[in-house]
Amino acid sequence: MASMFGSVYRALHRALHRRLAPGVCVQGAARIQSVRAATNDSQPEEKYCLELVRDYDGFVSSLLLPEEARRSSLALRAFNVELAQAASFSNQLFVSPKVKDSVSQKTIGLMRMQFWKTAIEEIYRDDPPSHQLSAELWRAVRKHYLTKRWLLRIITEREKDLDDRAYRNLQELEAYSENTQSSLIYLLLECLGIKDVHADHAASHIGKAQGIVTCLRATPYHSSRRKVYLPMDICMLHGASQEDFIRGSREQNVRDVAYDIASQAHVHLEHARSFSRNVPAAATPAFLQTVVLEDYLQRVRRADFDVFSPSLQNRNPLLPFQMYLRSWKKTY
Repeated sequence: MASMFGSVYRALHRALHRRLAPGVCVQGAARIQSVRAATNDSQPEEKYCLELVRDYDGFVSSLLLPEEARRSSLALRAFNVELAQAASFSNQLFVSPKVKDSVSQKTIGLMRMQFWKTAIEEIYRDDPPSHQLSAELWRAVRKHYLTKRWLLRIITEREKDLDDRAYRNLQELEAYSENTQSSLIYLLLECLGIKDVHADHAASHIGKAQGIVTCLRATPYHSSRRKVYLPMDICMLHGASQEDFIRGSREQNVRDVAYDIASQAHVHLEHARSFSRNVPAAATPAFLQTVVLEDYLQRVRRADFDVFSPSLQNRNPLLPFQMYLRSWKKTY
């Protein structure tokens, strides 16, 4: 596994140090996206995690971490995906929205959540259950002394999502994001060996920004399935009904909702960056998702906050290059 990651990382490194000709970034992205085909010689537990981590940006972020943290990062991201499937709440903060339909009954979701609560307790007793992802998590916990509270907090918050309802207000969405995505970033910082209050503050705001952006970004998918998760207080403020989103309205009141939500995400990014002078450079690889968040916020602004604009449905092929530059500069 280590050799496989090393070869992919070196390929990305070489591609990004060459003078880029047209199409090189697209080809490089395709090369990274097809890396799972080269995992035949890796162990089943590692392959299982790779197959779960379908989020392209998260996968690239993991490749750009220092080698000693890469495998553990993928295990944590796979854990996130597993919980997202169990929670029946599709959100791009964590995974592709296509997992929304993977759980049809709340009881099944509750059973899977309970399995993971028990599994985490057993992992910390050095007696992980016979499950491929559990084995990888156990390895990560032993290697980096990961905090059990963050893992359990993610499970507890996901369990609340089984009710499958809209957020009552923006503060509720922020709390959800703090308890899930920010917790994941805290764990990534631990994988990097970082214990720093300024890094933790930055991670908190980045996680909240990611949760907000994800909720906004997934709106077209959710709306196509007659679901709306955007904060109800902001929708009511601008007189935008759930039906407006379900029918894909591009009226000004719908754009105003998107503007308010995107603006709050931008505020959190700015707050996170206000700590940058005091955040250790070694912590910045855990914050590479800011590149993705910034890219979406810029594109939705250019689309005049029309979340249903076709221009927002296409992935930016330059993101891997931009993420690499950010990691090289050790900034976020």
